[in-house]
Amino acid sequence: MFELTMKYFVLSVITLQQALYSIILGLIQGISEWLPISSKTQVLIASQYLLNLTYQQAYTFGLFMEIGTVLAAVIYFRKELILLIKTLLSGLKDENRGLFIYVLTATVATGIIGAPLYLIADSITGVSVGIPMLIIGFVLIGDALLIRHSKNKQKLGKNTRKFKDLSFKDYVLIGIAQGIAALPGVSRSGITVSTMLLMNVEPDEAFRLSFLIGIFAAVAAFGLTLVASHTNVSAALSSIGLIGLAIAIITSAIVSLFLIDYLIKVAGKSNIVYLTAALGLIAIASGFVFLLTGV
Repeated sequence: MFELTMKYFVLSVITLQQALYSIILGLIQGISEWLPISSKTQVLIASQYLLNLTYQQAYTFGLFMEIGTVLAAVIYFRKELILLIKTLLSGLKDENRGLFIYVLTATVATGIIGAPLYLIADSITGVSVGIPMLIIGFVLIGDALLIRHSKNKQKLGKNTRKFKDLSFKDYVLIGIAQGIAALPGVSRSGITVSTMLLMNVEPDEAFRLSFLIGIFAAVAAFGLTLVASHTNVSAALSSIGLIGLAIAIITSAIVSLFLIDYLIKVAGKSNIVYLTAALGLIAIASGFVFLLTGV
């Protein structure tokens, strides 16, 4: 009787541990997805420690975890998605034709660039997590400078481009930038927002357009991980469990719903510059710590 009770207690502790890890991973995914700090890299680092995954398994799991933030984005951008469906059903004849072409073009360009880069990154072994963290940090500092420069130009009336001012060439360039984010350490939202800021798009508009196409990129990444890296996904699932995965996805979706609207609004304010720069400095410091400690 005592042995049975102890066995049940141990199983309960393990279950509670998995639940705790799931919540932590969900929080990391839900927060980092909408900040320019590469959510897949943050999940990669956390899952290596919490779930004892290899680099490749953790990298795959980082992309796989984006399904939770996709659910949140679908809810938040439901009106835009409904408009896209209506546009498709109308034969691309309504006033939202431009938005549909933007999403389609950017997504195709992302797939052409991103899929090969994913397969290359998935085969890399023995990489210290400090390197992706350093990449994130320097990119974030660059983003902060870009946003500051963009806002200064906006005050002078030189940075007022909206979606309607973008061309087909711009759509392709944005898609290519998003495809590069398949590499570890490269933030999807960071690189797409940076690209649009260089195009003189208003910061809040750049964040909105970046988040919108991120839905389709994340769905494609989710599918690619299932097809090309199903063994890595299976390894992660065996560590966290199906219930644990569900908890992580639900947690990331709930957190994301609170953050999407906030970041789009704050993108139009000066606070975003200091927030981005601070995150960059933290990432650089963390990267050096990881490299010095040999992690």
